[in-house]
Amino acid sequence: MLVKDIMVRDVVTISPLASIRDAMRLMRQRQVKTLIVEKRDQHDAFGIITYTNILKTIVAEEGDIDLLNVYDVCAKPVLTISRELDVKHAARLMVRMNIRRLLVTATNELAGIITMNDIVGAILEIAEEDV
Repeated sequence: MLVKDIMVRDVVTISPLASIRDAMRLMRQRQVKTLIVEKRDQHDAFGIITYTNILKTIVAEEGDIDLLNVYDVCAKPVLTISRELDVKHAARLMVRMNIRRLLVTATNELAGIITMNDIVGAILEIAEEDV
C-alpha cells in the first residue's frame, strides 16, 4: 500500500503571517487540529501548527493570540515524504522521529498529509477484510 492510497488530500493551509487568532478560527471553522503553514517562497519549507503548539504558546508562555503570528509558533521545517512511498516506510519514520504527521509531496508541491491515525485505520481495514 502506498502513501497516496490513504493520505488526506484536503489539507487546510494558512499564511505564515496570519495571527494565532486567525489560525484558531480556521481550525474551528474547518474542524481540524492541524494547519499546514504555506511556504513564503519556492525555496522555503512548509511548516505545521497544531493545537499543542498554540496551547504551549498562549498558556505556558502567556503569549497573545493577536500579537503572535503563525510563523512564531509553527514547527518548521516539516518532514515530507513522497506520495509514492510505501506506507510501512512512512510508519517507521514516524516511530523513529516520534511524530504523528508527515506532509506528502509530489514534485515538491503539497499533495496531502498522512497521520498515524490514517495508517492505523488502513491496517485495521485490511485486517478486517482478512477475517
